[in-house]
Amino acid sequence: MPQPYRIGFLLWPGLTQLDMTGPAQVLSRMPGAELHFAWKTLQPVPSDCGLPLVPTVTLEDCPPLDMLCVPGGTPFVPVMQDAEVMGWLRKQAATADLVTSVCTGSLILAAAGLLKGYRAGCHWAAGHQLPLFGAAFVAERVVEDRNRITAGGVTSGIDFAFRIIERKFGRDMAEAIQLALEYDPQPIAAGTPAKARPEILAQVKAQMAARNAQREAEIERLAQI
Repeated sequence: MPQPYRIGFLLWPGLTQLDMTGPAQVLSRMPGAELHFAWKTLQPVPSDCGLPLVPTVTLEDCPPLDMLCVPGGTPFVPVMQDAEVMGWLRKQAATADLVTSVCTGSLILAAAGLLKGYRAGCHWAAGHQLPLFGAAFVAERVVEDRNRITAGGVTSGIDFAFRIIERKFGRDMAEAIQLALEYDPQPIAAGTPAKARPEILAQVKAQMAARNAQREAEIERLAQI
């Protein structure tokens, strides 16, 4: 039997469920994987699409994790301002083998001081604020810097999970799990600002503008504290 490898995801109200469920599905196939989903209580946590996510452990009772993962979402500023969550992240990161995130989860890690001096990924529309916390934004689907592994936006979390499996167990295992899950994405090619048509990029930026402006101002204030 392989040694248990404890993988913990921080749940929080309003997170993007695919940021968590995508990598969790892949990582659950890893030998020894022991998944934990942590929040302050064991009550269901609402995700941004309405799917409730049920914690398996409270922050207080969560065991030391080998891999810490913070998923992202849109209403993440309150999480960055939450002293209990920030303290829990720092405590777990101090002994974790890997400290990771998906999408805007990297901004939550950064607010906890866990990405200072590191290169990090993030959603393309939010990564420019990572330098406020001493991190360098890299616009790639998966960014590795020592024991920090951070993914770009949302679906990047699936690629990120395969990268972790390859890193720990080799390419053969990663490819075998990829085949078992039939992960062979071939969608229309508009998934990054570089690939999207200019009019589509402008449309999406306009849709995000008002929400992002308020959030960015809040993050800038938080970074100065």
